[in-house]
Amino acid sequence: METTQILIAGFGGQGILFSGKFLAYKGLMEDLQVSWLPSYGPEMRGGTANCNVILSETPVGSPIITAPDVLIAMNLPSLQKYVDTVVPGGQIYVDSSLIDAKVERTDVQVFYIPATQMAKDENIASLANMIIIGHLLQNHPELSYSGTDAVVNKLVPPKKAALIELNMKALTLGKEYPA
Repeated sequence: METTQILIAGFGGQGILFSGKFLAYKGLMEDLQVSWLPSYGPEMRGGTANCNVILSETPVGSPIITAPDVLIAMNLPSLQKYVDTVVPGGQIYVDSSLIDAKVERTDVQVFYIPATQMAKDENIASLANMIIIGHLLQNHPELSYSGTDAVVNKLVPPKKAALIELNMKALTLGKEYPA
């Protein structure tokens, strides 16, 4: 892996920042150089949120991403805002439960995952973000699904231990969703 720049965007309350933190911790546990830059609007839940994550074998010069290799769009405004910033040859992951629009670009790989509906169907409604992360780790050529259990165990605090199994379930659902 040289450098992978990931932009995760959606509404507050969708787990945008947790998704970014998960990817950053995964990178750290794989001895990569990492940058994690969260950003959210004044309303924590329901406002806009996005997170820049850079994973690299070399030191990261700036945490700001202007041309992501990967875009995860959890709502339509985020897709509309960032779709044209993805580098040619990049990947876009769309929560198709919440976004009806199709990406018109032909120079990127697009994955439509009905993550919010899948999460509701499995009674893990707050973990649509982790379903998409599981799909990303399975389908990005420079990332790996292996080691996700160690990252979840590191990130979930002891007082919320019940969420470990649920996060792993969400990651597995994403991993197994057809590309």
